[in-house]
Amino acid sequence: MDYSLPMRLGVLGDIHAEHARLEVALRFFAEARVDQVLFVGDVVDGDGDPSACFAMLDDVRALGVQGNHERWLAAGTMRTLPGAHTLAQLDERAQRLMRDLPKTRSLETPRGRLLLCHGVGEDDMQRLRPDDDDYAIRWNDPLQALLRDGAHAFMIGGHTHERMVRGFEELIVVNAGTLAREHADAGVVVVDLAAREATFHAFAGDALLLADVCPLRPKGTGIGLSG
Repeated sequence: MDYSLPMRLGVLGDIHAEHARLEVALRFFAEARVDQVLFVGDVVDGDGDPSACFAMLDDVRALGVQGNHERWLAAGTMRTLPGAHTLAQLDERAQRLMRDLPKTRSLETPRGRLLLCHGVGEDDMQRLRPDDDDYAIRWNDPLQALLRDGAHAFMIGGHTHERMVRGFEELIVVNAGTLAREHADAGVVVVDLAAREATFHAFAGDALLLADVCPLRPKGTGIGLSG
């Protein structure tokens, strides 16, 4: 646990160097009067400017974690992927900020502890999707470990690029999706812990328009949102 969060959170899914869309999203969060911006990693690897993305996130004091693409970039692996960056393409500030990203953050909120991660828990490659059935959930070992532990009321993750709210026992999982423009439902989410709801907004050109409002509820109320 390394931070105490307020009630109204602006959440970014996988950014993938979409600096122009990130600027729009952060302006939207400011106008929506969110108290804190969170991001789930995968800031790098895409057609935009990763250094500009890290600078904007730092300027608003966003709290984030490392994604698998930051891990790959730091290790110099998977660099043949489309849109893959090299460390030389990141300025000194961006490299420092990337190095300082933790794998996960456990954050205290007025509604219980929140786990911020990229995939599921410590596993940045584990997927949790809106349409995962009971079999997939039972064999999702990182998720099952979180449920057994019972330390967190919320998990905010990414990796799948699919926006989602799902409830598992006492754990509520939120995925903001992605900013990547190849996804038709790319956008952001405002998580309002006081109102117990997640409000998704999707990109329409350079604007963010209301897409879905989902209650934040535990087991039996899973709402999968996919494009």
